[in-house]
Amino acid sequence: MAEVNTVTDALDQASQIEAEKLASVKKADAAVKTMSDFTSPEVLYQELISSVRKYHPSTDISMIEKAYKVASEAHKDQKRKSGEPYIIHPLCVAIILADLELDKETIVAGLLHDAVEDTWMTYEEVEKEFGGEVALLVDGVTKIGQLSYSSDKVEMQAESLRKMFLAMAKDIRVIMIKLADRLHNMRTLQYMTPAKQQEKARETMDIYAPIAQRLGISKIKVELDDLSLKYLKPEVYYDLVEKVALRKSVREEFVGKIVNQVKQHMVDANIKAQVDGRVKHFFSIYKKMVNQHKTIDQIYDLFAVRILVDTVKDCYAALGVIHEMYKPIPGRFKDYIAMPKPNMYQSLHTTLIGPNGQPFEIQIRTFEMHKTAEYGIAAHWKYKESADGKKPVGKSEEEKLNWLRQILEWQRDMSDNKEFMSLLKNDLDLFADSVYCFTPQGDVKTLPNGSTPIDFAYSVHSAVGNKMVGARVNGKLVPIEYRIQNGDRIEIITSQNSQGPSRDWLNVVKSTQAKNKINQWFKKELKEDNILKGKDMLTQYAKSKGFKIGNYTKPQYLEAVLRKYGFRDWDSVLAAIGHGGLKEGQVFNKLAEAYDKENKKNLTDEQVLEAAQEAPERIHVAKGKSGIVVKGIHDVAVRFSKCCNPIPGDEIVGFVTRGRGITIHRTDCVNVMNMSEMDRSRLIEAEWQQDNRASEQYMAEINVYANNRTGLLVDISKIFTERKIDVRSINSRTNKQEKATISMNFNVSSKEELNSLIEKIRQIDSVIDVERTTG
Repeated sequence: MAEVNTVTDALDQASQIEAEKLASVKKADAAVKTMSDFTSPEVLYQELISSVRKYHPSTDISMIEKAYKVASEAHKDQKRKSGEPYIIHPLCVAIILADLELDKETIVAGLLHDAVEDTWMTYEEVEKEFGGEVALLVDGVTKIGQLSYSSDKVEMQAESLRKMFLAMAKDIRVIMIKLADRLHNMRTLQYMTPAKQQEKARETMDIYAPIAQRLGISKIKVELDDLSLKYLKPEVYYDLVEKVALRKSVREEFVGKIVNQVKQHMVDANIKAQVDGRVKHFFSIYKKMVNQHKTIDQIYDLFAVRILVDTVKDCYAALGVIHEMYKPIPGRFKDYIAMPKPNMYQSLHTTLIGPNGQPFEIQIRTFEMHKTAEYGIAAHWKYKESADGKKPVGKSEEEKLNWLRQILEWQRDMSDNKEFMSLLKNDLDLFADSVYCFTPQGDVKTLPNGSTPIDFAYSVHSAVGNKMVGARVNGKLVPIEYRIQNGDRIEIITSQNSQGPSRDWLNVVKSTQAKNKINQWFKKELKEDNILKGKDMLTQYAKSKGFKIGNYTKPQYLEAVLRKYGFRDWDSVLAAIGHGGLKEGQVFNKLAEAYDKENKKNLTDEQVLEAAQEAPERIHVAKGKSGIVVKGIHDVAVRFSKCCNPIPGDEIVGFVTRGRGITIHRTDCVNVMNMSEMDRSRLIEAEWQQDNRASEQYMAEINVYANNRTGLLVDISKIFTERKIDVRSINSRTNKQEKATISMNFNVSSKEELNSLIEKIRQIDSVIDVERTTG
């Protein structure tokens, strides 16, 4: 008998545990907002109207009424998966939009968002009945809804898909409607098959929730996250719900006590404040558990107390009061008011130790900041209307644009802020420099705006581009110059009999990658023709300059060209000239340089000096690049000395070196002034060319003497940066008396530029003197 009793007790206990679990599941489902089953459309419509009237200054709601009637008529024979009339979905979407306090056009578009796609209504009819603005919004939502991509690839390509959504939505309100649409679908996801539930939840978590976060709409983001978690990881979700519910009464008592204490202290400090407490939402708790590898018992800030005040000044005053009441945890204070998050979220966060040693978080913000935190961009995108329904021209347009610019900077891979927005009020052409399209397998490809199917083919593989004979976009044949639109699905038609790309394609393609690959094909396929063409071009060039090409094509000269341009053989160089990759003039100049170098060596120092003395009336531009004029013989190498670094404007003199041509020194160079008599006989007159090009750069070296201090180098560097002067080397040393000597090497174009620079450096605080090195 005892055994029977034991079994009965065990069964009772098991059924009790089951019943408790069932109760907590029901509680969890109740915690996530769902519309009661089969609420009458009329009741929902009245809820929508009262919601709009709460915030909308205009008393005229005829447009919304008309949209409701049109949508009811259009959807009258349709039912949802749950069996309820279809019109309930657009109504619920409109209610969500009204909760965000959006303009009437958005509410109307929310009511009609499925009408063009799922019923007999057309874009033109919507435009005729409700105006261009509503029609554009409905059209935007329809287009985004028509995007088809493989569900198994959502996770990998989430970022590209988010960008595609934003690029396709020419108006931010399109995204709002889409988010509201997705939120209602997630609320009624229980009527879908488990596989569909998983697919939609994954898509929501990877695409829609991050967009809501970007736009700062935490009201929608929080619910999307929780609903996604419920279907993606039901066991985690319900486990969390159970554990959070376990000590609910104890926790509520704890939070209530703190709220009352804080309220009292705010009154004592004469700060007008609204104080409330809340448990954090499930997804944020789950994220903390995963990221910090903790169990729910170890996460101390499961709940937060929020203080709302009137002004920023009050925020910091309230913070002072709180830190006096409770001990703050070091390193857990964050000031998002001084430094807002990218989505413009502002608040003070501080974690404190409660009366019984239990940590908790307090958030302090103004009512305005709270509105921005809850509604995000929606709080800034409401059109100011007067009671008669007319829109005044508001000065806030520019503020809205600035807000958009800030929140829509997605990732650092977007190189320039100019990409983000054209200055049209509703134009959200964020990624104007990119277009996003699909392969037949559902992979996302990002191409430059204006790309054609040829660009797409080469982005897949050069073999696909080379064999391409046509293309289908969204199942229809298109010409190869068709401009790809966001969301297009592109299929390339190839043929083994293709003759390869056409040269005309180079004028059609947009991406550098495609151009390079087409050029590569021509190089490879037409190499023989290009070699002959290149040879002929080089010969003609040499002839036009009065030289015989045969003298310059010896192996040692060819070797110099191969080294310079990185080719393996001479034929490749000729082929490069033939197809335009190299200019024949470039190649011949390099050959001539190698030829001149070898032939200069045969001149002795004596011949150079002799020539200079015999021909005082002859002067020669020895090396065009250096801009130096010297007396003397043809073709002598001229180079600058490293000891004194002469620059245009300096008085200069040439020195005939042993076997290395002429070196140019400044006349005040230490090495010239200390020369022996024998060496002085090697000096030769030199001067700067009158028409010396200003673009030529010359090395200069200076020493800066200063009293050492922090920031001295930064101040000096700043002058160089402002003048766009390239510093080649810098060396700083400080002696025991704290006197700093800074040696700098840099490029300038003239003495005037150098003198102006030296003068500027002398004006820096603590600089004693600046002088040029003289060897």
